[in-house]
Amino acid sequence: MNTYELINLDAVEWLKSLPSESVDLFITDPPYESLEKHRSKGTTTRLKVSKGSSNKWFEIFPNERFEDLFIEVFRVLKKNSHFYLFCDQETMFYVKPIAERLGFKFWKPLVWDKEKIGMGYHYRARYEFILFFEKGKRKLNNLGIPDVLSCARIRNGYPTEKPSELIKTLVEQSTVEGDLVVDPFFGSGSAGVAALELKRNFMGSDISKDAHELANEKLSVLGECVNVKNSAKFEESTLEISKIEAVEQKNLELNYA
Repeated sequence: MNTYELINLDAVEWLKSLPSESVDLFITDPPYESLEKHRSKGTTTRLKVSKGSSNKWFEIFPNERFEDLFIEVFRVLKKNSHFYLFCDQETMFYVKPIAERLGFKFWKPLVWDKEKIGMGYHYRARYEFILFFEKGKRKLNNLGIPDVLSCARIRNGYPTEKPSELIKTLVEQSTVEGDLVVDPFFGSGSAGVAALELKRNFMGSDISKDAHELANEKLSVLGECVNVKNSAKFEESTLEISKIEAVEQKNLELNYA
């Protein structure tokens, strides 16, 4: 059985703890800064609280931290390996030159066709970019795959949740069985699902309690969790958070009494 680890740490800080050249593939979808702009304008349904969505929002990863992130991704990624980054066009223009300056080869933006239009003005959004980077030189496993990947978006799921079937294409293209796939912003755990279903191993980090609960529920039926120590720490920390929230709720009730 393949294994998975879910870490409750900041993405960059966690990556700093990993050995150099220890990862076969990175696939990730950071909560990039421009999402907050679209959220404030109402051009996305992925809101913290709204009539259009009851989903909780998440902490934004600011643009100025991408350089630190890419430094660690490049260090930890094995030579002759790939790195896929989900983002919008605004973030693409910002991060591409940073990644290239740090040593990555940028091949092209893949296009995820979501099959149905979303919210927005002017030309309504139906696609998202997946930036395709390479460290060293690695041939894709199937040269017949197009650069437009069609897969229906997930409705009423975790904020910005990506379909595991879409991510499977990337995993199949850039790894073999037994390889290690890493997502430092694992969110709903879609990359982990794709990895384990394809007999790869998975490691990921996220600072969200909701992400850990959802991802672990999905992955526990597909692989073996080997992160017992950190899982225990996470459960202890979430218990403390729950206690604090209960006290705050009690104080709120007393104030209104």
